[in-house]
Amino acid sequence: MKPLASESALRYQDWVAGRRAFVADRSEGRLGYLHVPDMAAPGWAQLHRDLSRETSRDGLILDVRGNGGGHTSQLVIEKLARRVIGWDAPRHRQPSTYPEDAPRGPVVALADELAGSDGDIVTAAIKRLGIGPVVGVRTWGGVIGIDSRYRLVDGTGVTQPRYATWFDDSGWSVENHGVDPDIEVVVRPQDWVAGRDPQLERAVDIALAALAERPAVRPPDPATRPSRQRPALPPRP
Repeated sequence: MKPLASESALRYQDWVAGRRAFVADRSEGRLGYLHVPDMAAPGWAQLHRDLSRETSRDGLILDVRGNGGGHTSQLVIEKLARRVIGWDAPRHRQPSTYPEDAPRGPVVALADELAGSDGDIVTAAIKRLGIGPVVGVRTWGGVIGIDSRYRLVDGTGVTQPRYATWFDDSGWSVENHGVDPDIEVVVRPQDWVAGRDPQLERAVDIALAALAERPAVRPPDPATRPSRQRPALPPRP
């Protein structure tokens, strides 16, 4: 047996699994759950581990709380903004949406004060594109990016603010303010002590209410497909 250098990855996956189980139980299996921890390679990989399975449910909870930022928010938004316009119906397999991994019903996002940088940006984009309501509290508010390409002769790293972000509905306001949720839900100290997640609870309830108004899309009935019988051969002369 070889001990791990850190148990943080195991604790994180346990945290995700616990919330996914809560969402599945509270929604009776109708809602999927995805958490995106950052907007870099680890977060992109984490998203795709469960993307196909969780988007195959009637609705989706997207959790970007604690998102550490990065540079992949545009890719995440492209996934979430997909709309089902058709179905692939292979033989002996379940139908799948066209385009792939498109949400089949309502999407509800979760954000908090620890979602920053590209975590701010993805939250702003979700609101701007109307992908779904954002539940939680105002995000961190730091979207001016830096890089680490410069060093002094003594090895000291030097950074400069280089990358600002502007949105056509909010201007430059994400920097130093963050993104306000559509529905504010604060996690109180007593919630932490009791192990409750009121933000997630509210998100599930909102998604279920949206499903009651707008049911998820369903694949077509194969029986409605036109017959493709082989045409009769002409009689022999």
